[in-house]
Amino acid sequence: MEKIIEINNLYKRFKDIMAVDDLNVNVYRGDVFGFLGPNGAGKSTTIRMLMTLIFPAKGSIKIFDKPLHENRNYILSRIGAIVEKPDLYNYMSAYKNLEMLGRLSGRPIGKKRIEEVLELVGLKERAKSKVKTYSFGMKQRLGIAQALIHDPELIILDEPTTGLDPQGMKEIRELILYLSHTEKKTIFLSSHILSEVELVANRMIIIDKGKTVVEGEVSELLKTPWIKVEIETDEPVRCAGLIKNSGWGTGFESVKDNIVTLNMEKELIPEINKFLIENSIKVYGLTPKRSLEEYFLNITEKGH
Repeated sequence: MEKIIEINNLYKRFKDIMAVDDLNVNVYRGDVFGFLGPNGAGKSTTIRMLMTLIFPAKGSIKIFDKPLHENRNYILSRIGAIVEKPDLYNYMSAYKNLEMLGRLSGRPIGKKRIEEVLELVGLKERAKSKVKTYSFGMKQRLGIAQALIHDPELIILDEPTTGLDPQGMKEIRELILYLSHTEKKTIFLSSHILSEVELVANRMIIIDKGKTVVEGEVSELLKTPWIKVEIETDEPVRCAGLIKNSGWGTGFESVKDNIVTLNMEKELIPEINKFLIENSIKVYGLTPKRSLEEYFLNITEKGH
């Protein structure tokens, strides 16, 4: 398989802090690669090295099978990225922002391409509106449009769903899947939210304190059948009582506000839904959750 990103024995220190510590990463063409870790794990530092914004103390980075620093301009011209938050001109329209970016890049980006990208990120109807009138989620999507405008092969997204409401997160997920499956892009997705990455990525790595904790196929790494499930209902106390006094009781964890939480096998979710409905509980939502912190603790306790 063709390697798009190859990181070998990468180190980066800031005074007394080892931000990246002997990191090795391989991303293959067509991957949606989840780059996971708690805040402060070294994710943003690694991404800034990938984008040549800072330089490693030791180690090597190859992108498109070429050493990064010797081929900087060639490589960066084939990458689209959002690092931290997108830089936008708030008093210009979305269309003018992309037009300006095209001019600054020195590449011929015409009206047709700008309209295509705005449609792709769901902003075509608001193309002429000033960015200052946009919601946070719309600004995130315009940032992704900026990253896509020159039709890159590799897209690097640093925490693209941070600060978004559930609908905004869903829109970004759907866009990532479209870019991967339809546009055939390779995507490097940094996040601290395991459940988000699980929905879009085929491979992932978890790092902590700059070191690799675990790496592999998402389906293999998350094969454990037990997950946390949150049940939303207008009768949480009665719902919790039914669960405690039934065969599901061993998995019961807590009840808070209108949410009942329990641990169970993912395959049994339809059965508990049926059980609650048969007992006249109105189920407004039944959401599987995976916590990066819990998963991280689980694998470190096993000695990985």
